[in-house]
Amino acid sequence: MLALVFSCKARETKPLSENTRSLLWKITGRDMKQPSFLFGTIHMLCPSDYIWTPAMKKSLRACREVCFEMDMDDPSVVMQIASGMVDKSGKLLKDYFSETDYPVVERFVQDSLGMSMILLQQMKPAALQTLFAARALTCTEPVSYEANIMEEAKKLNKEISGLEEASEQIALFETIPEDSVIRDIVNMAKDYSHERTEFHRMMAAYKKQDIDALHRIVEESRTTSNDLNSFLDDRNKKWIGRMEEKMEQGPVFFAVGAAHLPGENGIISLLRQHGYRVEPVK
Repeated sequence: MLALVFSCKARETKPLSENTRSLLWKITGRDMKQPSFLFGTIHMLCPSDYIWTPAMKKSLRACREVCFEMDMDDPSVVMQIASGMVDKSGKLLKDYFSETDYPVVERFVQDSLGMSMILLQQMKPAALQTLFAARALTCTEPVSYEANIMEEAKKLNKEISGLEEASEQIALFETIPEDSVIRDIVNMAKDYSHERTEFHRMMAAYKKQDIDALHRIVEESRTTSNDLNSFLDDRNKKWIGRMEEKMEQGPVFFAVGAAHLPGENGIISLLRQHGYRVEPVK
């Protein structure tokens, strides 16, 4: 999920190839009768940053199925994610912070989010971290690629599915070291300028459809000390087999976070390693 910007641990990243500035990629080969498509999203963004070209719309229409990270058409998914963000350990949110840090966090929640910490006490720290990260949006009415694409898919009577279960994504959040999450929340509460600057850099790269640049920014971003493997690499490797199964049944429009596309262990590279031809759609 892009709301949680990833690790500060940078790694060498080779560009996919020359002239790869595209959010939309065509997948062919391996005796596929019809191409499938891979589209990189940002889960929440301002309307002015939203990109949806005729080529993207045409590619969606050409597919029989639309596949997100999770099946967003399943009401139980949203309920499971919401339930997974509730802290069942018996601790309140305030119990995770020191006596000096908690007032800082509480003031940020009140002043910047317009909420009372009383309402958030049952949440896990990772849920609060996600709320803080989303504060980087400068518009009052953000839009969602997943919601818009799903609405279009329903109009076209397309099958809607997901690459992973809600339980898998909830388990993913459990892998983040607790002290790293708390430290990140406190840092953002004390000085949010860095978070906003990083997000604007990411959006600038996204609007240029430069996924290599976006990947570098994500890797260099200061947030949790958790390695990128859990959020990106491991999930990408797990998804490839599931993508292949779906593509064997017919053309699929895959819409996942843009950070999953590039890099040595990105979906584009992994698909190519499995014998597929993956080309940017201009």
